[in-house]
Amino acid sequence: MMNVATVDLHFIDMPADDTVTDATPLVVIHGLLGSADNWRSHLKVWQRGRRVIALDLRNHGRSPHAEGMRYATMVDDVLALMDKLSIERAHVLGHSMGGKVAISLARLAPERVASLIVADIAPVAYEHGHDDVFAALDNVRQGQPKNRREADNLLGEHVDSRPTRLFLATNLMRNEDNVMALRVGLDHIKQGYSDIIGVPDGEQPYDGPALVLRGGDSHYVADDMVPALREVLPRARVVTLKNAGHWLHADQPEAFQQAVMAFIDAQ
Repeated sequence: MMNVATVDLHFIDMPADDTVTDATPLVVIHGLLGSADNWRSHLKVWQRGRRVIALDLRNHGRSPHAEGMRYATMVDDVLALMDKLSIERAHVLGHSMGGKVAISLARLAPERVASLIVADIAPVAYEHGHDDVFAALDNVRQGQPKNRREADNLLGEHVDSRPTRLFLATNLMRNEDNVMALRVGLDHIKQGYSDIIGVPDGEQPYDGPALVLRGGDSHYVADDMVPALREVLPRARVVTLKNAGHWLHADQPEAFQQAVMAFIDAQ
């Protein structure tokens, strides 16, 4: 296997309330085309009980762009950040692609994981499903919109869903030419897409405490995937949030926050 250099990930570090001294930190890992910024409202709730760190994976948010989207590669980035922040052990929460990073981390370095929370993803290979999203972002890159309304029109040529377009727009920033440009490493993401939709890295099951939260209206953790999930996470508790899709933390924020806190507090 070719070695890929780690990158210095951007992160948000929210200290615990003054009344909390020795609680194990929580590390939060976003999904595909997401960022740490998407989790700020949740971080403010969770920091009442512990230090919380949300990171931007490579090619996402404010982190560097670099080749290599294998899960073992992204795990190395996360471990390097934990070392930098002197975090020996943490509860690890990952959504979607970030959930596969979290599973890979738990399998490859279980001694660094106090517990695992996986949000709406299973440790299985998925079908290609982001062609329209990539086309929309390419359209923005080529169209060089001057404002967010123009960017939304360009995104809308490939993506009908307004909520999805708003989510994709979080990946835009105004550059020095006064153009709304992509801040994600889109070419690296597309190049590594087969790894992203593949299975997490690691050979052994993670036998530590695990919680899998799935959206009741989502197909990402279907019932027929649960046996494969339990092979990788034998102690996993699977909880379904009603009236929630794949972005369950946005659809049911309070229920999501409470489920995470209750699980961590029980460890």
